[in-house]
Amino acid sequence: MDYIDDIATLEALYGAPSAVSVRKVVHRLTPLYRDWIMASRFCIVSTVGPAGTDGSPRGDEGPVVTPLDDQTLALPDWRGNNRIDTLRNIVADGRISLLFMVPGSDTVVRVNGQAKITTDAALCTRFEVDGRHPRSVIIVRIAEIYTQCARALMRARLWVGDDESTDLPSVGDLLAEASEGALGGAEYDAGWAERAKKSMW
Repeated sequence: MDYIDDIATLEALYGAPSAVSVRKVVHRLTPLYRDWIMASRFCIVSTVGPAGTDGSPRGDEGPVVTPLDDQTLALPDWRGNNRIDTLRNIVADGRISLLFMVPGSDTVVRVNGQAKITTDAALCTRFEVDGRHPRSVIIVRIAEIYTQCARALMRARLWVGDDESTDLPSVGDLLAEASEGALGGAEYDAGWAERAKKSMW
């Protein structure tokens, strides 16, 4: 199998990007990009570090991030699996990308920038939910914002909603396979909804 291993060959294969692809990029939170991002309750966070790359879903009841100014976003780090892969990467290498999605829209908004982690008490308190606060907040300094091409979501018919997911393996199934039966299984799945309910924030 042949691989492309130089930029010139790659660019010759794909050609130049359209003017729209280049002009859509901005370097701060403009009013319309702000409106769009504030409508998003879900994003995928991508980071890189010495141990490799990480892609992590983040979601909230309202906007998944809070703008601090037109150059800065704050993303509360709510409870998860405590692997802290994303946070480890940010400490080691601040590069970050966020993909914001809104159910029903084929538009995806991307933010690329630099991230840091803070435990500032006033900022953590700002995200309080039922007396609970995130342990830390990811601060993203925006380098660029732009819309991602909608074709991927259109091809996948992501929001059509006619897929049947009942035949998919459950998390308990996947965990049991990965641990060779030591963890997971039907008991794990049966108790998950209640465990999640008690540890959402």
